Amino acid sequence: MMSRPQSFIEGEAPDSRHEKSNRGSKVTTERVALVVLCILLAAALIVIYRLSFDKIRTNKQLENLKHHKMKCESNLTETLSKIKSCSTVQPTCPAPKVIDDPCYKCEEGWELHGGKCYYFSISKSSWEQSRDECRAKRGDLVKIDSREEQRLLERRLRDVMTDDEDKFWIGLTDSALEGRWVWVDGSHLHQRLTFWSKGEPDNWNGTHEEHHPDGEDCVRMGDQGGADDLKCWFDAFCSTPHRSICEKAEVKGQFKKVCD
Repeated sequence: MMSRPQSFIEGEAPDSRHEKSNRGSKVTTERVALVVLCILLAAALIVIYRLSFDKIRTNKQLENLKHHKMKCESNLTETLSKIKSCSTVQPTCPAPKVIDDPCYKCEEGWELHGGKCYYFSISKSSWEQSRDECRAKRGDLVKIDSREEQRLLERRLRDVMTDDEDKFWIGLTDSALEGRWVWVDGSHLHQRLTFWSKGEPDNWNGTHEEHHPDGEDCVRMGDQGGADDLKCWFDAFCSTPHRSICEKAEVKGQFKKVCD
């Protein structure tokens, strides 16, 4: 006798078993998809919550910064209102580190160089008148004590001379005795510290139309183009109008705070 297939023995058709298998697979796939969606939704909620939290914290920090800024501005305004009427006098002194510190300065219009104050005049006068003007300013015509001072003045004059004849009187003369050059403080000219231009001094007496019997007894200086080896002294007629260089010692000042 022939035996029946097993499927018939178990009482189930092959198509029915295949349908149940497909249905089970579909359910499983849907469950997996649902779980994945739930996970993604949970992750999205976490991200949204975190972003919201960060935004709230950032806004709070901004509010704190705004409050701090307003407080600083208020303090600054209050501080400025207290000091705006105060000022430090002695404008020719550098900014003091400590109030009432000493400083060395020159008066307005004078220039401080190497411990001396120099004044380069604008108007032109004779040698004697120029010296009187320097004395009226509590100084005197400049006496050149070193090569460094000559270098300083020679370079400074290049900047202020308008042409090569725009020279400046210095405090040197031989008006008392020809050939004996004396500074305004009574000291004699040191022969190792002279800066005569080539051919000077020549004690020229002038022309027939304008004769000067005393010759050239006063000294002017300056070379707009620059002097070789600093030699830019010239003897000249003392009555000739020239600008001049005055000098005096620096002044020891004191910083003071003055409030209205």
